[in-house]
Amino acid sequence: MTRQDLFNQLANHIIAAHLPHPTRVAIDGVDAAGKTTLADELVAPIESRGREVIRASIDRFHRPRAERYARGADSPEGYYYDSFDYAALRAALLDPLGPNDTRAYRRRVFDYRADAPVHDPTRVAAADAILLFDGVFLLRPELAACWDYCIFVHVEFEVALERALARDAKMFGSAENARARYMNRYIPGQRIYLQAVQPQRLADVIVDNNDSTEPRFLFKE
Repeated sequence: MTRQDLFNQLANHIIAAHLPHPTRVAIDGVDAAGKTTLADELVAPIESRGREVIRASIDRFHRPRAERYARGADSPEGYYYDSFDYAALRAALLDPLGPNDTRAYRRRVFDYRADAPVHDPTRVAAADAILLFDGVFLLRPELAACWDYCIFVHVEFEVALERALARDAKMFGSAENARARYMNRYIPGQRIYLQAVQPQRLADVIVDNNDSTEPRFLFKE
């Protein structure tokens, strides 16, 4: 089966849900698993089936820097518990697209690079729109009930770290700095999540993305 066939198959699974409101799809996984790439690659096959796609990410729902790092820049607990504003995410995006709501949504509320709120115009989704939302920690209890379809992108931590260093070395000033941040904060924070929530048990499909050129899809029965 070709890569295009796999994504067409996944698109068919997503649109198979006939709901009276937009379908909210979580694309979860550890840092640098390939969540954003997968979400972007799903847009075309879903749109080709006549469905409106809303793309959004947890990166637009950070909390202010002072709150994110209140436990220290290297705190795994700070990463897991303090990074994102789940109340704002629900109020702006997930709840409006859910049952018996207005479908009037915003895709972002905060710019973490500027450490400031942002104004995002309110849009109104089609009743059969598909939200493709990527990010970390998406199946935690605060959000679990908000998703209509859940994808978990699995990679081993060694693979994720290698990708993260290639991606984030410049942002952190060097590969050494990036490695230290991942080893001290991000990977241990992800372990807290994986142990507490066990997101692979909750997912409708698991994508093994250790080889990003040939991902493998495991659909739940």
